[in-house]
Amino acid sequence: MKQRRPAAAPRKPTVFAPENRFERWDARTLLAHPDPEFEQCHFVGCDFSEAKLGALRFTDCLFERCNLSSASLAGTGLQNVAFTDCKLAGLQFAACRDFLFEVRFTGCQLHYTSFFGKKLRGTRFVNCSLTDADFTSADLTDAAFQDCTLPGAVFRNTLLTGADFTTASQFTIDPDGNTLTKARFSLPGLLGLVSKYGVIVE
Repeated sequence: MKQRRPAAAPRKPTVFAPENRFERWDARTLLAHPDPEFEQCHFVGCDFSEAKLGALRFTDCLFERCNLSSASLAGTGLQNVAFTDCKLAGLQFAACRDFLFEVRFTGCQLHYTSFFGKKLRGTRFVNCSLTDADFTSADLTDAAFQDCTLPGAVFRNTLLTGADFTTASQFTIDPDGNTLTKARFSLPGLLGLVSKYGVIVE
């Protein structure tokens, strides 16, 4: 039987034309832009909190030090979009368009975010705080939670095949309610898998 090749690592957008760098924009400026489709754009220090972004599409974009907390993402297109050092509390990524949905996060606050039912294969979360994030019914095959904290994060009927939790902490995952084939955990992280059984690991 032919062995399945590992998925290619998602490419991170890093090079942007000077005219595609937007600093300190607010929601009004963003929504007043004549073109609702942003390609290869770099947003720096912008405040889009509570903005309604449903009519917009972002492709090969980077959000750096931006605040999008409580923004509405109903129908928003996020295609190969990276977030670095951003505040993303309360975002419903589950409401984004499914077509070519691809995101990654570095140093972000993702408290109370929802990824319900989203395909997140190979998604990287690096040094992120994911308090009470919801991954119910999501596909996190080969995803990585590098140096992330996940207190209260919900994993229910979640596909975690090959997912990497070796440097993650404060998570609780029920082995009976999720798919964990070839998922990776450190020895301390195993406590998050057996907590429901009331066992004591010394």
